Amino acid sequence: MTDADRTSPLALYRTMLVIRRVEERLARSHRLGLIHGACHTCVGQEAIAAAVCAHLGPDDPIFSTHRGHGHALAKGVDPGAMVAELYGRETGCSRGRGGSMHLFAPEVGLMGTSGIVGPCILQAAGAGYSSLVLGDQRVSVAFFGDGAVNNGAFHEGLNMASIWRLPVLFVCENNQFATEVPFASVTGNPGVAERGAAYGLPSVSLDGNDALAVEAAVREAVARARSGGGPTLLECRTYRTRAHAEGMGDFTYRTRAEVDAWKERCPIARLRAVLLDRRLADETGLVALEHEVEALAEAAHASAEAAAAPAPEGATTHVVAGPRPGPPREAPGTGPGTRELPFARATLEALSTSMSQDPRIFVLGEGIGARGGNFATTNGLFAAHGPVRLRDTPICERGFVGLACGAAMTGTRPVVDFMFADFVLDAAGEIINQIAKMRYMSSGRLGMPVVLRGCIGIGHSAATHHSGSYYSMYAHFPGLKVVVPSTPRDAKGLLRTALTGDDPVLFLEHRELMGLKGPVPEEDYSIDFGKASVVRPGRDITVVALALMVHRTLEACRVLEAEGISVELIDPRTVAPLDVGTILDSVARTGRLLIVDEDFAHCGIGAEIAARLAEHGFDDLDAPIRRLNGSPSPTPYSPSLEAAVVPDVRGIASAIRDLCAE
Repeated sequence: MTDADRTSPLALYRTMLVIRRVEERLARSHRLGLIHGACHTCVGQEAIAAAVCAHLGPDDPIFSTHRGHGHALAKGVDPGAMVAELYGRETGCSRGRGGSMHLFAPEVGLMGTSGIVGPCILQAAGAGYSSLVLGDQRVSVAFFGDGAVNNGAFHEGLNMASIWRLPVLFVCENNQFATEVPFASVTGNPGVAERGAAYGLPSVSLDGNDALAVEAAVREAVARARSGGGPTLLECRTYRTRAHAEGMGDFTYRTRAEVDAWKERCPIARLRAVLLDRRLADETGLVALEHEVEALAEAAHASAEAAAAPAPEGATTHVVAGPRPGPPREAPGTGPGTRELPFARATLEALSTSMSQDPRIFVLGEGIGARGGNFATTNGLFAAHGPVRLRDTPICERGFVGLACGAAMTGTRPVVDFMFADFVLDAAGEIINQIAKMRYMSSGRLGMPVVLRGCIGIGHSAATHHSGSYYSMYAHFPGLKVVVPSTPRDAKGLLRTALTGDDPVLFLEHRELMGLKGPVPEEDYSIDFGKASVVRPGRDITVVALALMVHRTLEACRVLEAEGISVELIDPRTVAPLDVGTILDSVARTGRLLIVDEDFAHCGIGAEIAARLAEHGFDDLDAPIRRLNGSPSPTPYSPSLEAAVVPDVRGIASAIRDLCAE
């Protein structure tokens, strides 16, 4: 089908009719109990999806909301596959993992619909950034409702798209209500298009029930984006004539008369009248088309109902990817004569090598361009690779992390340098709800090669907003890998693994180690995740420590050695995945385990290690497992107070003595 065929009024009418009939069938299915969860229909809004998607090819990605059935069908998702998804069947477009709110079909450019308001805006901007990096002229689209324009993601996404002239179309389906709250009651400026103009975007306010008007505006916006003219915001004023979700009450927040009045403005009836008036179709042909679409909807239902449920064995597949080819998986030795590099220089070497080998890698962050980063983590790379691949960002952590998610979904490999781990908490929702779950929700069809790196740890009187660690928190979530290196050698090898993998990685670097020097091989190498390092062999007690605590424990070991106490020190290096086997092997020899962690004890990584050892190595223990942690308080500023909340060498040595005496 040619572009002219797809965008013809008759083609638009057919697409709109497919959406309407399929959704009407879904409404009946919901009443019959065939749909197990929510079902959000877009009845009354069909013109927008049909007109926008008519101008997109299979490679142009779209990102949508919980009300995304129409977008999916207009983009080319098979009706049977979409209905099967709502029925929870194996043949569903998300293999039964998503239901109404989480539709995935990346093979036709549907990159996902989200039950969270706002992420689609940032992800579409990320897809636009991928297009910038790859130079492929794809145009991405974000569909969202009026409720999203009061969300920070809207403002951060539009600002980034504007300043970088990203090829993105932002489509607001303004249906007057955010869930069941009237838009006019929760906004100081009801003009959505006016907000786009404030960010320098071409912005148009349209009658969203006029398919031909929307089609004309989209034609212009897509052409502008493909030619390098940047993004556009379309506000399409429309109305959903069914409840927020099937089965919900509808007339506590709006009147029946209001809904009936909007039904009279039905976009499908309106376009049908135009087709007849302009003699683009006749009554006989339209009736035949309507019967064909009705049969299509019923066939979609029948095939979905007959499909099998997903096998329970697949419930936990596609959480993470398998290893990818990369540099040698074992680090070369570091014997005499091996050069010494500071920690930050070792990671810079890994990043530089990766960027030279893979043009899809780009870095986002505040001050990481010509300046080279707060800790020189990107020093010199701007001169080598330019501003597209070393992009200084606004201070909008949620925005550029969400953008990174969309970029990773569409073929590039973003590295987010967020300076301090505390800052990226503003983006926790994007990391936990989107980045961590994307591979799983898409049944393995979307990779998520995002590296999120930054400093952790207490020191330099940085006080409470620049001293958090958070590795225990992120390690809790399936789909995320969490790396905490303690030496320059490990930092280089582990970062190379992160940069060549297909999973999201939190790469957390202790601030007090950034200047630490150590032996680092010149050869290219990587270190497998989930493989602990035995830093120091011993016979009397096993100590597990992370990051700075590895070095403080080493000092304590030297003191204790003079007292005849032999300590085996293990550095997990990654807390997700966690190498429990190496710790178990060590405890089987020593009979004792102390976990030293700068972070708080409650629900920390030490609790996880202790639980796993108690479960699998209880018979090898000659004494209770002990933990030595930082104090459960925010980090104070004064050096005397700061020192009081972190385990020191003397405290570590004392804890080891006490446990050996039990």
